Amino acid sequence: MEAIELRQTRYLRVGDTLVNTSGREYEVTKLARIGRGIRVQYVTTDGRAGRFTSAPEAVSRVRVDDRSHAA
Repeated sequence: MEAIELRQTRYLRVGDTLVNTSGREYEVTKLARIGRGIRVQYVTTDGRAGRFTSAPEAVSRVRVDDRSHAA
């Protein structure tokens, strides 16, 4: 089962899947510090690359697989 979690940009990791409000998904491929912000590079499900720069405290919606948190 999947869940959506809110996570600050500073806690994103390569491989995380961002989800926008309309349900489109973006896989994080690279993270880099740019001045006071964080540059997030991603690829869409149809293979298009993109990027955005965000404040470290900005919040993103991240898809979480509940099975990965089971202990």
